Amino acid sequence: MARTKLYAAVYVVLFVLASVQAGIEMYTDLLDSAYWLAFGLIVVLSAAKAVAVAGYYQHLRWEPRSLTYLYLLALGGALALTMAASYSIL
Repeated sequence: MARTKLYAAVYVVLFVLASVQAGIEMYTDLLDSAYWLAFGLIVVLSAAKAVAVAGYYQHLRWEPRSLTYLYLLALGGALALTMAASYSIL
């Protein structure tokens, strides 16, 4: 029960980041020249949200560092396989 305030704060941060992403996406349609800037901002915000979810809601913040490194290794492998699959389609 002690972490209820922490989870609520993380939820508010995630809500704000998602709202910022939606705003960026909505206003990018008006400015075609800012597409890649908006794309980069959305990717950075998405990564920040993923770290917050993994750290707090999946409790990786309180796990041993070795488990976190194992997850990062698995993520890197999944990204490498995804990139390899995207090049094999071409």
